Amino acid sequence: MNKFTLLFLALALSLFSKDLKIRNDTFPATEMKAQNITVAKMSAEALSKDLPHTIDKYTTLQTVTSQGPTMIYTFIINSGSKSDEAIKNEDKSRMKKAITTGVCQSAKLLLAAQIDITYIYSSAKTKAELFRFNISQKDCVGI
Repeated sequence: MNKFTLLFLALALSLFSKDLKIRNDTFPATEMKAQNITVAKMSAEALSKDLPHTIDKYTTLQTVTSQGPTMIYTFIINSGSKSDEAIKNEDKSRMKKAITTGVCQSAKLLLAAQIDITYIYSSAKTKAELFRFNISQKDCVGI
């Protein structure tokens, strides 16, 4: 996932930098927010071109979309015979810590630009949402 994320960041910055107008002053907050929405949208579009993407034997990245200045990654978990409730009870806290640490380390530029990242995990069997992790720069303090 790290190589995939780094490739995404490089691509997103490359795509966005072509349209940048050089400025020497500070961006007003409204322009910064509009810019972040554009970066999130362009990044999601670029990442979506190669989906679905198998992460491991249980997890597939299904979609990447944006909603305002938030990028939303949707994963499908194929848990075999394990029930949705068992996954929620046994895996949520472990996954939240691992996902937050991974995103904080691999998406520093996006988070620093106030672009938040949401990971949604759904069951392959039932299509029910299992977990939702919303990660912003404040979640990365100390990581």
